Amino acid sequence: MNQKTPVLSINDAKCKNSYSCVRVCPVNAIEVRPQKEHPTIHPDRCIGCGLCYVSCSPRAIEFRDSKEEVKALLASGRKVAALIEPAIASEFDDITDYRKFVAMIRQLGFAYVHEVSFGVDLVAASYAELFSKAGGKYYITANCPAIVKLIEKFHPEMTPNLAPLVSPMIATAMVVRQLYDKNTAIVQIGPCIDAKDEALRYESGLLIEGVLTFIELRQLFEEFRIQERLVKMSDFDPPYGYWGALYPVPAGIIQAGGIKRDMVSSRVITASGKEDSLEAIHDFDKYTDTINHHFNLFFCHGCLLGPGMEDHTEKFRRRALVSRYTEKRIGVLDKELWQENMDKWMKLDFSRNFSPNDQRIPEPAEDAVNEVLRIIGKNDPDEELNCGACGYMSCREFAATVAKGLAVPEMCHTFNIRNKQEYIETLRQTNRKLAETKKALKESEEIALKEKEVAQNASDMLNNMLDKLPNGVVIVDNNLKVLHSNHGFINIIGEDARAISEVIPGLAGADLKTLIPFNVYNMFTFVLKEDEPVVSKDIHFEDKMLNISIFPIKKNKMCGAVIRDLYSPEVQGEEVISRVSEVIEKNLEMVQKIGFLLGEGASDTEQMLNSILESYRQRSNKNKKI
Repeated sequence: MNQKTPVLSINDAKCKNSYSCVRVCPVNAIEVRPQKEHPTIHPDRCIGCGLCYVSCSPRAIEFRDSKEEVKALLASGRKVAALIEPAIASEFDDITDYRKFVAMIRQLGFAYVHEVSFGVDLVAASYAELFSKAGGKYYITANCPAIVKLIEKFHPEMTPNLAPLVSPMIATAMVVRQLYDKNTAIVQIGPCIDAKDEALRYESGLLIEGVLTFIELRQLFEEFRIQERLVKMSDFDPPYGYWGALYPVPAGIIQAGGIKRDMVSSRVITASGKEDSLEAIHDFDKYTDTINHHFNLFFCHGCLLGPGMEDHTEKFRRRALVSRYTEKRIGVLDKELWQENMDKWMKLDFSRNFSPNDQRIPEPAEDAVNEVLRIIGKNDPDEELNCGACGYMSCREFAATVAKGLAVPEMCHTFNIRNKQEYIETLRQTNRKLAETKKALKESEEIALKEKEVAQNASDMLNNMLDKLPNGVVIVDNNLKVLHSNHGFINIIGEDARAISEVIPGLAGADLKTLIPFNVYNMFTFVLKEDEPVVSKDIHFEDKMLNISIFPIKKNKMCGAVIRDLYSPEVQGEEVISRVSEVIEKNLEMVQKIGFLLGEGASDTEQMLNSILESYRQRSNKNKKI
């Protein structure tokens, strides 16, 4: 048997962090740490009760699977004996006759099939003898492996009060070992998960070499396609049990031992289930001298509802099924033969020892507990609800567990509600701010669209006005690429420019040096580099005499030019000079507006325009003197 794999573990791939396992664990063996994504079962602290497995709806809790090792035993050539717990009556109610069930077990390959109820009879008789000779010492029965672990790990001072007797499973295995040769393998089949660990206590796991839960047994039936309708009836191998068939009922072993059960004369108290078992151990520890009773404890509500079963409900229906099964078995029992077997096998030594293994964690400092209470909003005792939603008896117990590092504040229901409400309020405020921002953005977008329309209209108007001017206007960037030009400029340049403008309106993006002579091109370069205007320069261009004024618009980035054809009628004669000045003023005013649309500052453009106008006035005065 595998002695290293924990009997219970968490599959992180399936875990949804519901913390249901943490809430039901009776010994805080499941750790929830901030630095870990999922809870973790601490194997040294685990008592194998299986409550976490039963409570985990995503099936993230898994128990140690024994199917493969049992199949290996069945295929090994060795004879294998199966030990069947009497809880089959409550689990396999879908099988009409227990003899069909036995036949299905044999069909899997088991050579022998024994009922553990005979081992119950042996152990029950041993308890009757132990209690009769107790001499004032009181015991806790040691049939339930989870109860044994609970006491060894968390109440080690009570270990001497554990009844020093093996469980019915071990007693039955001891009998079967005597019946057959030592090479026969023994496999236990029952409702208990922790029986897998209990088997490891005896002969280093070699007495019982495999333990199957009823869940695993059903899986094997399905894997090998074994069905009730396909097998013939078969009975258990002797020796047969008697009242031991009532073992699944918590008080069944007491009745099997013939121990008085009435409330006056009985010296045994039976308790089952998590809450009653924990309270019973507490009371036994504190008030043994007052109670003066032995305790018969099962951590489950009897083996009727063991964690290794498919379903864990309908306790009273299951109890009725066990009673009916017991009645049927007793009805066909040869009681004289049973007594002979009892006399024979009671000679075996059913004693056992226990190993205290203290796993208790020291209680944290009071300041640490109070700090956790403050974090979860329990600043004074009146705020401690003790609702139990976290799985702990009180807020203070939960806070102590958090302080020990075994839980996180998020497991507190009221803490989560408060955080959720604060989150909702924060989300509400954020949504309100987002709505206000969205409204402001929409308004800004509408304003921007209107401004864009106004700017576009102004640009279109200025472009139309520029295109109607007889003088040429061109604006270029620092790479001497044309940003805009009017029809006057295109007409002055000639046919090539007109052809290009048909493809590229306004010659946008055209290289200026491909359109004008080098000496004119060089003047543009000078203006861009030196940030100084070139005013009223006369240049021969083909059959024209051009008057060119170039001015910076944006330092080292952009410049513009006004070009006049001096041979045109509009610029002939002295009278025309003043008219030209007026026209240029208007033209340059429009050019200034274009500069503004292109991002230019008003002051630089106005200064450039004024300098150009001044140059025209000086030229006019000079012509008058001549």
